[in-house]
Amino acid sequence: MAISEIEGTGPGLLDRERPGTWQQWVGVAALVYLLICAVGMIGSGFKAAAGEHAEQLFAFAVNPFAGLVVGTVATALIQSSSTVTSIIVGLVAGGLPVAVAVPMVMGANIGTSITNTLVSLGHVREKKEFARAFSAATVHDFFNLFSVMIFLPLEISFGLLERIGKFLAQPFYGGADASMSSFNFVKAATAPVVNTAKNLILPLGDPLGGIVLALFGIALIFLSITLVGRLLKLLMVGKARDIMHTAIGKGPLSGIFSGTLVTTLVQSSSTTTSLMVPLAGSGAFTLKQIYPFTLGANIGTCLTAVLAATAVTGNGEAALQIAFIHLSYNVLGVAFIYGVPFLRDLPVKAAQWLGATASENKLAALAYILSVFFIAPGLCLGISALA
Repeated sequence: MAISEIEGTGPGLLDRERPGTWQQWVGVAALVYLLICAVGMIGSGFKAAAGEHAEQLFAFAVNPFAGLVVGTVATALIQSSSTVTSIIVGLVAGGLPVAVAVPMVMGANIGTSITNTLVSLGHVREKKEFARAFSAATVHDFFNLFSVMIFLPLEISFGLLERIGKFLAQPFYGGADASMSSFNFVKAATAPVVNTAKNLILPLGDPLGGIVLALFGIALIFLSITLVGRLLKLLMVGKARDIMHTAIGKGPLSGIFSGTLVTTLVQSSSTTTSLMVPLAGSGAFTLKQIYPFTLGANIGTCLTAVLAATAVTGNGEAALQIAFIHLSYNVLGVAFIYGVPFLRDLPVKAAQWLGATASENKLAALAYILSVFFIAPGLCLGISALA
C-alpha cells in the first residue's frame, strides 16, 4: 500500500473529500440566503401584525434600561447575539422604533458573553487553571459591561449611536439615483421567497397572519444560524485556531484584526471567544494576549445583521441603521476603551480579580453567572415595569 494512502492523502480520498467540502460551502451560502429571507419575513409579519401600533407594543422597552435587559436576557437564553440582532433588525423593519432597539443590541453584546463563561467551568477542578480560564472568559463580560456604562448614557443624552447609524445608512437608502433602493440585488434575489411566504401566510388575516409570518421567520433564523454555525465550524474552526495561534503573539492590532476575521468567518463570537478559554486555562497565552482577540470578536459578529438588513422589506433604512448602530457601537467601544490607556486595563484587572476570587470559592463563579445574566436583569426589568 502506498504511503500516501496510509497517511490519508491518496488521490482517492482527496477526490472523495472535495465534493463534500464544496457542497458544504454551497450549503453555507444557501443558509445565509435563508437567513436574509427570514429577516425580511419578520419585518413583513411584524408590520402586518402591529400596523401603526408598533411603538405601543414596545412601550415597556422605551425605558432604555428595560431594552438593555431584554437584549441581555434574550441572548443569554438563546446563546447567539447574531440571532437576536437579526431578529431586532427584522422588528425595526416592521416598525419597532430605532431608539427602542439601540439598548437591545447593547444588551445582546452582554448576553453573548455567557457561553465562554460557562466553558471556563470545565477547568474548575484545577485551581490555577480555573483562575486563568475564568479570567479569560469574563474579560469579555467586563469589556461589554464597561462599554454599556460609557455609551448608553451618551445615547440617552445625545442619541450618539442613532445619529451615526443614520449617517452611515443614508448613502444606501438616500434620495439619489445611486442609492441602494435603486439597485438592491440582494433584496431582489430574496423577494421571491419572502413574497411567497407572505402570499401563503398573510391571507390568514391581521394580526394572526402577521404573527405567524414573524414567528416563521424567527424559526428560520434559528434554523439557519444553527446549521450555518455547524457547517462553518467544520470548515473553519481548524483554520480559525491556526489564525488565532499565529496572530495572538504579534501584538494587539493583529489580535483585534484576527478576532474580527475569525468571527466573521464562523459567524459566532461565542465560538471565537470559547476557543480562547482552554488556551488561557492551560497557560499557553496570557490574559493580556487574548484580550485584543476578544475585542475583535465583538466587531466580527455584526456582519450577519448588516447583511440581513440590506434585503428587508418595509422600513429598510431604519433596519440598516440599527445594523450599522451595532457595528459602530462595537468599533467605538474597542477604539475608546482599548485606545485610552487608563481604561484599557480595567476589564483585565476586573477579570483577574474575579478569576482569583472564583478559584478560591467556586460558589462565587455560580453567583456571578446567575446575578449578571439573569437575576440583575430580571430585577431591573421588574422595576422598570413598575415605574
